[in-house]
Amino acid sequence: MSLVTDATVGLEQVEVLVDADLIQPYLQDASGQSAQTVVSQVFRPKNTQELAAVVKSCHAQGKKICVQGGLTGLAGGAVPSADEVVINLSRMNQVIDFDTVGGTIRVQPGMVLQQLSEYVEQQGWYFPMDMGSRGSCHIGGNVATNAGGNRVLRYGTMRELVLGLEVVLADGTIMPMLNYGLKNNTGVDLKHLFIGSEGTLGIISQVVLRLFPLPERRYSALVALTGFEQVVELLRRARGQLAELSSFELMWKSYLQAAADQLKTQAPFDAEYPVYVLLEMEGKDNPETEALLTQFLEQSLEDELAVDVILPHSQDQAKQLWDLRDAIGEILPTMKPYLAFDVGIPIAQANDFVKKMEQSLSQRYPGSKQLFFGHLGDGNLHLSTGPHEASILEEVEHVVYQAVAELGGSISAEHGIGRIKKPFLHYSRNEIERKQMQALRQLFDPNDLLNSGRVIDNN
Repeated sequence: MSLVTDATVGLEQVEVLVDADLIQPYLQDASGQSAQTVVSQVFRPKNTQELAAVVKSCHAQGKKICVQGGLTGLAGGAVPSADEVVINLSRMNQVIDFDTVGGTIRVQPGMVLQQLSEYVEQQGWYFPMDMGSRGSCHIGGNVATNAGGNRVLRYGTMRELVLGLEVVLADGTIMPMLNYGLKNNTGVDLKHLFIGSEGTLGIISQVVLRLFPLPERRYSALVALTGFEQVVELLRRARGQLAELSSFELMWKSYLQAAADQLKTQAPFDAEYPVYVLLEMEGKDNPETEALLTQFLEQSLEDELAVDVILPHSQDQAKQLWDLRDAIGEILPTMKPYLAFDVGIPIAQANDFVKKMEQSLSQRYPGSKQLFFGHLGDGNLHLSTGPHEASILEEVEHVVYQAVAELGGSISAEHGIGRIKKPFLHYSRNEIERKQMQALRQLFDPNDLLNSGRVIDNN
């Protein structure tokens, strides 16, 4: 292993990779994109001071910076260009402060989501953010992309879970906003500018997170339904009757079958149905809570909202159901070349969108397969389509995003814009919005050094 220290950063302990073989793992992310050439340096700071020193040095030399976390992003934002140096935050992975009375924790951005979750649960607390990449994605990246995940219905996106931030600005200035309280009406809450900005305004160096009491048990159920109207009514009732409802995941028939095939398991039900809902409650481990869910499901069957139900009798059985929901990572390689869309659609129009895309894409591109699933409670749909010839991938994107725009939806519900979705931003953000976003970049980073070429240009 070859490590050198760049004396210009001012801190001898900053780790810098310069060998091409060591740099190789930092040239691509989960989007499938990769750098065209090997970058010259990968900095791996371990604290705010080292990070600030590296950024300050880059600012003085006019070096562009690619900011990286766990490399799980699907929008190509962490893929470096030849003229950039990389700052990877994986060594900044420590807990700084844990308030076990008030239920807050302050961590560095490189802490892995699953590690954070397990850490606080040992003390009887709970961090509800959850997603398929939980074992490798970083908290800093979750904040920078305003991640959503499976439990937005109850707990909200990352924006609702962040109490305070510390950020290193483009010139190396450390900007502390380490608020610990839910209420702070002292002017503009500047932390919100950085949540979801994908590292274009500053680099997150510390995060204060809101925690919740640890639920005693999770209750899951897989519900088969005959149509989307029944799904919407089931959601309405679940919100009204199941106060501890945390997830409401919708899967269309083609997706569930593809997941079962890929995981080499039987489909959950003997018969096939058009749509399925995987719902989850979190609460006390007692007969009353379990009975509440059971009664809700029985009434749904009696009222013909649902046609069949699987109620797991153990956490292992529940995990098998969630494995089906999370199987997209295993499915996608079988569809190459593919496109994986993450769009926001008004709930009332979600089924029309699915029907339109199924028909349009299948007719335009014979031989392609369309898979749909999503977090229906927050209007987030995932569409995966492929295989397609590489030469028409951009054309397919325009077809889908045009349909999204016609419904007033978002081309990215949780994955961010990065490089890949940047050419399509106009489908979701009007000219006035884009100009204001551009003005913010010019204000915070006038030299265009931080994550240049991502999200929106600064001029």
